[in-house]
Amino acid sequence: MITEIEKILAEINTFTAGSDDELEAFRIKYLSRKGKIPSLFERFKDVLPQDRKVIGQSLNNLKTQAQEKYNLLKSEISEKTIAKKGEYTDLTKPTGFQDIGARHPISVVRRMILEIFARIGYNVAEGPEIVDDWHNFSALNFPEDHPARDMQDTFFVSNPLTDTDKPILLRTHTSTVQVKMMESAKPPIRIVAPGRVFRNEAISARAHCIFHQVEGLYIDHNVSFADLKQTLYYFATEFFGDDTQVRFRPSYFPFTEPSAEMDILCKMCNEEGCRICKYSGWVEILGCGMVDPNVLKLCGIDSKEYTGLAFGMGIERIAMLKYQIDDLRLFFENDLRFLKLFEGAV
Repeated sequence: MITEIEKILAEINTFTAGSDDELEAFRIKYLSRKGKIPSLFERFKDVLPQDRKVIGQSLNNLKTQAQEKYNLLKSEISEKTIAKKGEYTDLTKPTGFQDIGARHPISVVRRMILEIFARIGYNVAEGPEIVDDWHNFSALNFPEDHPARDMQDTFFVSNPLTDTDKPILLRTHTSTVQVKMMESAKPPIRIVAPGRVFRNEAISARAHCIFHQVEGLYIDHNVSFADLKQTLYYFATEFFGDDTQVRFRPSYFPFTEPSAEMDILCKMCNEEGCRICKYSGWVEILGCGMVDPNVLKLCGIDSKEYTGLAFGMGIERIAMLKYQIDDLRLFFENDLRFLKLFEGAV
């Protein structure tokens, strides 16, 4: 058997392969289950005891040499294939990426909004998505019978019918962060609070049960409604362009008085009317107002000494106008064809 092992070893050492087919032929001939080397191992049980040590070492060496030869030939064929395709012809060139990652449009718009407010002195503040009734409703002057407290409008974590002392819920706005800031910090306070919020709404082209907000709060001596209007006008022109036309309409929010909504001329239809602007030519982008004195009192701030402004906007709505997207659901479907449109956005 030693002579046979030496003969096979000589064949392996002189074997050459220039293609995958030839390499596979090598494997089948020497290494497959019915190949020459496994056959020798099958016959090893018939070797005399006094010869087993020498023949066993020779067989193990043969198998190792055959496997190393196979790996070497496989590597050489792979390199030849790559060179034939023209890849890595110049190893000094920087590598290219076939698929470039893209930021989600919501992340892009969120960053743009925060950068605009950072330029006029607003800091970013964040808070938890699961909150109690006090921070989501009571501290913001919501009446006990306000519709937003109903189970059909809010996602409650605890049962509001049985856990009446301190119901736990998914926040419906990032105003909860404003409450925490007013409770823990002394004026002046100037923050924007971005984050994800949850409301029990039917999903459509204009609404979703999950969306993102950026809310702002500024509390100091002598803050006025003129400060609010100028702040928001600055945001609109910085984000949408200097030619952006805006208007303020009176509105109502429990936590601000007076309250308003700010509209801009619809970028989707150029005032001609579409489903996004409800065929009015104007589209609402945010709500705002002066912080209600009762909210300041509830949060431990002297309403006779300080005044404040507040505003809040949905990032999805802003992104729809920015990128001419007419269906809000696209932001949540993770369709790669849609996300690839934002490659290169930062």
